[in-house]
Amino acid sequence: MAAAAHEVSAVIFDLDGTLLDTERATRDVLNEFLAAYGKVPDAQKEEKRLGQMYLESTTGIIRDYGLPLTVEEYSKAMHPLYLRRWQKAKPLPGVKRLVKHLHKNGVPLAIASNSVRRNIDHKLPKLEDWGECFSVILGGDQVPNGKPSPDIFLEAAKRLGVNPSSCLVIEDSVVGVKGAKASGAKAVAVPSLQSQRKHYYIADVIIYSLLDFDPELWALPPFEDRIQGVLPIDPLLSNARIGDKIVNNLHWVISDDCTYECIPDQISGIYLGWAESKVHGLSKVIIGTGWDFSQQTVERVMQVDFLDSSGRIETEPVKLLVIGYIRKLQSADDILQALSITDEDRSIAREALDLPTFSEYANDLHLA
Repeated sequence: MAAAAHEVSAVIFDLDGTLLDTERATRDVLNEFLAAYGKVPDAQKEEKRLGQMYLESTTGIIRDYGLPLTVEEYSKAMHPLYLRRWQKAKPLPGVKRLVKHLHKNGVPLAIASNSVRRNIDHKLPKLEDWGECFSVILGGDQVPNGKPSPDIFLEAAKRLGVNPSSCLVIEDSVVGVKGAKASGAKAVAVPSLQSQRKHYYIADVIIYSLLDFDPELWALPPFEDRIQGVLPIDPLLSNARIGDKIVNNLHWVISDDCTYECIPDQISGIYLGWAESKVHGLSKVIIGTGWDFSQQTVERVMQVDFLDSSGRIETEPVKLLVIGYIRKLQSADDILQALSITDEDRSIAREALDLPTFSEYANDLHLA
């Protein structure tokens, strides 16, 4: 969905699933807790809880699974479990780059989260030094009503000293997008659940990750940090397995939880990096990855082009280190077509991986 150029004077971010990958870090907490009561999470119900206020979510969990607990008892038992997992949460791709870019250019920034303020304070250290870029931080317990009510966005705009209609809100949940639009702000959706992507239609723009965020669409200063057409990213290491399926000379990666353990759900597009295996050693690679929406169950697909090899790569374990972003996928309807790698992609990758910015990671992979 394209949006007309719209000048914004402030940007408001959600926290969980937008700035920090807390959703992934805490994904198994509920499973472990419910197992003690002989219960198994219902995936559809849990997806609908994404972005809800804490009290609403907690009450729903107790009701849906028939837990013999009060809200207070449930909270007391769960809080230390979440606290430990939050320490493992990492900033999502493109977040640090965008926040520091906006702050450097004098754009007022805020965090508006449905989490209670106490929990937000536990997570803020994971934002490192750039957490100081936010002049306003609000939790769901600091306003009359949480998202999808617009209250938290109206209050954030008020504290920033700007009109809500001049704000841009960046959200990963449907309830957050609804609240943003109800406040009069523009909304960019970065869905954390790809299976729910069709429900974000009310957003002004929908992107896979903040690596695809276009400041100029909102009359904001453009990025100028690509190196020979490649955007450096924080390294993502995947212990994958190359399958025996080859399409358009690209090797398919076998999908499993191990392969994508360190690959955030928001990662989609054409990337470059390094691969290492016992049989073929170290190799420059292009990695194409995206989501296949053609099946009943939405699944991630990943393909690898081994730039240093012209033949078939045997089925074997391989370490993949993703370190640079080339471009977004051109089409989401046909995943095979979308993952096609062009000669230009290969040329960009070969030249970039010879530069110190990217070549230095080859040794890191060897030592991983």
